[in-house]
Amino acid sequence: MDSALYANYLNILKHELVPALGCTEPIAIAYASAKAVSILGEFPDSIVMSCSGNIIKNVKGVTVPNSGGMKGIEAAAILGAVGGDANRELEVLEGVTEEHIRKTAELVKNHICSCTLVEGVANLYIVARVSKGNHFAEVTIVNTHTNITRIVKDGEVLLDKPVKAEETDAGVDKSRLTVKDILDFANQVKMEDIEEIIDRQVRLNSAISQEGLDNNYGAQIGKTLMHVWGKSATTRACARAAAGSDARMGGCSMPVVINSGSGNQGITVSMPVIVYAQEWEVSREKMFRSLVVSNLIAIHQKYYIGSLSAYCGAVSAACGAGAGITYMYGGSYEQVSLTIINTLGNVGGIVCDGAKPSCAAKIASSVDAALIAFQLSIQNKSFLPGEGLIKGDVEETIKSMGYIGRVGMKTTDTEILNVMIDRVNVNQEC
Repeated sequence: MDSALYANYLNILKHELVPALGCTEPIAIAYASAKAVSILGEFPDSIVMSCSGNIIKNVKGVTVPNSGGMKGIEAAAILGAVGGDANRELEVLEGVTEEHIRKTAELVKNHICSCTLVEGVANLYIVARVSKGNHFAEVTIVNTHTNITRIVKDGEVLLDKPVKAEETDAGVDKSRLTVKDILDFANQVKMEDIEEIIDRQVRLNSAISQEGLDNNYGAQIGKTLMHVWGKSATTRACARAAAGSDARMGGCSMPVVINSGSGNQGITVSMPVIVYAQEWEVSREKMFRSLVVSNLIAIHQKYYIGSLSAYCGAVSAACGAGAGITYMYGGSYEQVSLTIINTLGNVGGIVCDGAKPSCAAKIASSVDAALIAFQLSIQNKSFLPGEGLIKGDVEETIKSMGYIGRVGMKTTDTEILNVMIDRVNVNQEC
């Protein structure tokens, strides 16, 4: 692998695998609000959030971390304004206190914050406008959760930068990802280059997974699976990934290392690989290299799907985990490719109807599908080209599924939101 491609792949990992506190969409809301308040220089008497449909969809049903159980855009925005530290970006709510929570609950009741849907914009689009008397500040975030593209104070534009793909600003190029090169990189990467990045993912995501198993969050998918399915490696892989989501969607304040901008995807892409590394008693180095495969395969798929869509990200993340497990088992390039193809041919296209407790169940189902795909692939069995969306090779199959997620499911995405915010009468339509 040439040095430029090596550096690019390493930069992708550094850019993507960062810690975040709680579900990234409400955190982005809180971050935008906190940043706007810091620009205004005083506490506002009104907050207006203007958001894309995907943001509204992913914040509506999830508990805001460190909020005492509050849900929704208004709670996230107000908590960010009251107790957020914009300098901490995705950990903006780390320093929230009980007094901040009390004040936020009071301001939510007083309706100082409102939210409007903005159509015809990027899938990830947030504008926070905070006002005090005749003064106001406005912060715009586009495409990625901390990508501030515009800042305005009292009509004066303080920042106005072109909206670019996130990899342009970060000095990375995800378009150069391929399954073959990902495996080559995993084989060749120096441990000192990935040690800190991957170790942090293992530590933080394992901790929140255990928290989800130890306590009663959300629908308790992880705990239930462990109780009724036994303790096999397959059960533990599904349950530990689900348990991390249980905790996270339930408002747990512990940080996770994300993948493709999502904590749920970060948990899904890592916990099954960690479970199988423990089951097979592989070396720490082998586990880390397998996690490199898992993370990059997931990112490779999301490059074509897009950051937010109607396509459930648990599928691409679980697909990455299945690929990482196949690699760790000693599978060839062909067998890793078959794992990806078999996963996508099974559960590709599960819909995303927002961040909420049921995400944990979708994660468990997706991981289970990825493990079925792994078992098929090591026996060199797979779905065949021409069967549905399966193409002649793994790269074309990934692109085909990406097209469905990015283009084919656009209308689905709109209609999911319409149902969620009661813009359609389903009884009349049905």
